[in-house]
Amino acid sequence: MRGGGLLVAGTTSDAGKSVVTAGICRWLVRQGVKVAPFKGQNMSLNSFVTRDGAEIGRAQAMQAQAARVEPTALMNPVLLKPGSDRSSQVVLMGKPVGELSARGYHGGRQKELFEPVLACLEELRATHDAVICEGAGSPAEINLRRTDIVNMGIARAARLPVVVVGDIDRGGVFAQFFGTTALLAPEDQELVAGYLVNKFRGDVSLLEPGLDMLLGLTGRPTLGVLPYAHGLGIDEEDGLRVSLRGAVRESVVAPPVGADVLRVAVCAVPLMSNFTDVDALAAEPGVVVRFVDRPEELADADLVVVPGTRGTVKALAWLRERGLADALVRRAAEGRPILGICGGFQALGEHIEDEVESRAGVVAGLGLLPVRVRFAPEKTLARPVGEALGERVEGYEIHHGVADVRGGEPFLDGCRVGAVWGTHWHGSLESDGFRRAFLREVAAAAGRAFVPAPDTSFGALREEQLDRLGDLIEDHADTDALLRLIEKGAPVGLPFVPPGAP
Repeated sequence: MRGGGLLVAGTTSDAGKSVVTAGICRWLVRQGVKVAPFKGQNMSLNSFVTRDGAEIGRAQAMQAQAARVEPTALMNPVLLKPGSDRSSQVVLMGKPVGELSARGYHGGRQKELFEPVLACLEELRATHDAVICEGAGSPAEINLRRTDIVNMGIARAARLPVVVVGDIDRGGVFAQFFGTTALLAPEDQELVAGYLVNKFRGDVSLLEPGLDMLLGLTGRPTLGVLPYAHGLGIDEEDGLRVSLRGAVRESVVAPPVGADVLRVAVCAVPLMSNFTDVDALAAEPGVVVRFVDRPEELADADLVVVPGTRGTVKALAWLRERGLADALVRRAAEGRPILGICGGFQALGEHIEDEVESRAGVVAGLGLLPVRVRFAPEKTLARPVGEALGERVEGYEIHHGVADVRGGEPFLDGCRVGAVWGTHWHGSLESDGFRRAFLREVAAAAGRAFVPAPDTSFGALREEQLDRLGDLIEDHADTDALLRLIEKGAPVGLPFVPPGAP
């Protein structure tokens, strides 16, 4: 096999495309197939930095881990990072190239990116046995088909067979499958080779009559019924709602090692980015993580995290409007722990000078750390390695803000004052030794008899999750049919389902 491929499309956003793509990648690599993930265009505030300093969607980084390959910009050539309801920063091949409105992007710029995106896919296909591509939203978004570079546009150009994933837990999955197919042009329908039911609960035999009728109506088989499984929504891109349902926060929480649990409150700031930073905390036995938006919800928290955001000035205004800013100031005065990460770190400083992101000029911060931030036009993208609390730490940086640290104790290129910590480093809590040392500090400051588990490995937990995804595909999908599609493409002569694209 060389250069095989498959596009995993979905009937809706959050149908399960990301985890199905990761599961297929893990299943294939366990069969000895050299496989890579690909998503031509991704819209997400949840991003990652590759070893060569390129910014890509975290979902593609997770899928690369599932495939046991190093993530590169080829796997996600276009990343859109929303800054408002109407505009996004465009990241091309890992580097920001400007801000565009949705109308400006779909009105012309997207078509210009089609050839570079296709070239990235072909480069991956030339160096791998198989490339598993993830679509975005739904391929039946007929208002966007003309400029599509991520669903049927890329599938038709690269002659990729398409498997459509539907979330049966939402209801209406048969209508979703039929309607998705029937709204595609004949040339697009030729590539839709089958369906995957996702998040099914109950007795599969009760579903089979509907699957038989769907086959009769569309001429396309259902290639698997994946059961509903908790704890599989790792590093998806669609927002906080996905994160709250996914990964370690849905897994069974082990009892604490010490006498007390540790409660972590994460401020759900607008345009929150890289909220996966707290997954490593939630993986610890006895640590309870929740997202909050009211000051009273901080009262019983042992640690408050102010996370990253694509809009630091907007987040500051939100914290003030909600009364959370005053609660954080009181908390710091009482010596109760606060951790600011990236945009959250910037918000804890003295002031922000922003002529780049919000263009608001000089804006007062919360004044909890002796830091002044100036937003630079160039984005910092880095994979730093350092030491804190006597432990080795790895992380990654994605920010326009340049911090001028004017005091406090050094902390991961940021600083610490009392029980308030701030850093630009994402992902630092995934370093097991540092996370345990940090939690011991938090517990001491909070007066909790909490003891970190001595053997929690976040990396091992992530590998277990990826193996579970591979198991889902291996145990519940028609893997022989999937392999035929990857090797040979869509079957010839698939029937047309009227009416087709308008």
